[in-house]
Amino acid sequence: MLGPVHAASAFGVACRAIDSAFASFMRERPDALFIGNDPFFTSRVVQLALLAGGLMNYGTSLTDAYRQLGVYAGRILKGAQPEDLPVVQSSKLELVINASTAWMLGLTVPQTLLVAAER
Repeated sequence: MLGPVHAASAFGVACRAIDSAFASFMRERPDALFIGNDPFFTSRVVQLALLAGGLMNYGTSLTDAYRQLGVYAGRILKGAQPEDLPVVQSSKLELVINASTAWMLGLTVPQTLLVAAER
């Protein structure tokens, strides 16, 4: 098991690797980028949209996922056994549209999408 100093060091190395990957996005400017449903990338949707010039994202609402996590923790703290709790899949999805990227690409985002977008 890693101690706090080693864990912090490993985290620092991982953060530098991530920063390097984002910097390569900026240099390479890919024509398209598809990111699967992964908590790591989902939590960085705004960073991806701004740095990589992403146009939109549609996926699980992190706010709702964290709310569900709190409900689970509350049930366990009140004595429920974790193995007795049901598996819950997030039912709230959110749409994020990067208006700056749409403008730079000369796209007009339909009003129906803008109204549906969370951010």
